[in-house]
Parts: sequence; C-alpha cells; structure tokens
Amino acid sequence: MKITIESDPGAQVRDLIDQGLDIFNEAKAGPLQASELWVIARDDEGAAKAGLKARTYFGWLHIDWLWVSPEARGSGVGSALLSAAEAEARARGCIGAHLETYSFQAPDFYERHGYQRFGQIEDYPPGHSCIWLKKRF
Repeated sequence: MKITIESDPGAQVRDLIDQGLDIFNEAKAGPLQASELWVIARDDEGAAKAGLKARTYFGWLHIDWLWVSPEARGSGVGSALLSAAEAEARARGCIGAHLETYSFQAPDFYERHGYQRFGQIEDYPPGHSCIWLKKRF
C-alpha cells in the first residue's frame, strides 16, 4: 500500500472512513445513535449572539464548543445554553456530558456547572493546558 498525506481526501474517502469506523464501533459498543445538537441564542432581530454545538452518541453528550459574543458575555446566556443542551441530552437518554477546553477559555465556567476534570495536557498550546471535563447527570 502507498501511504499519502492529504489535507482534503474528498467526501467519498471521508465518508468511507467515517462509516467504517462507525460500523466497527457499533459492533463493539452497540448502536451509536449519533445526532447533532445545536443550541443558539438570538437577539430580538434574530441575529445569533451565542451558540453551543454538540453531538449525542453512545448515551453521552459531547460538547464540541460553546461561544458567546463579546456583547453577550456575563449575561448568563452561556449558562442558559449549557442548561438547554444538558436538558435535551437527558431527553435523548444521555447519562452525562463531556468536553475539552483550554485553560485560557472556560474550565472554571464548566466546573461551576458541576463538571469535573479528568485529564489535562500541559503546554497544549504552549504556555496553556488542554483540559477534559465530564459531568454525570
């Protein structure tokens, strides 16, 4: 076989690898039941001012990211987004949530909401840490 480094292998190859991994994982761990979850906060004009992107699978909520615009920070909207995502995850049958964040982002925010650290890499990125957190519902 020839090994190549590719920045964009194309949709067909990405789908082949994604589906192949899903088939393997489901054979070992049961149905993936993967579903995207977006929680958006909009102002009175309908403009998005904050959002949370996540996925539910294998009975857990994985939070990819949570963003709050500068003008909305400190208003409680981040907490409201997180609470809404957790409520939807529970409705989907999830038993907990997990995420990764950086030391310069929001680890304290998540800890205030009941998340516990379970892993950390120092100097990722240099001078900071990458932190993994989880919460059981």
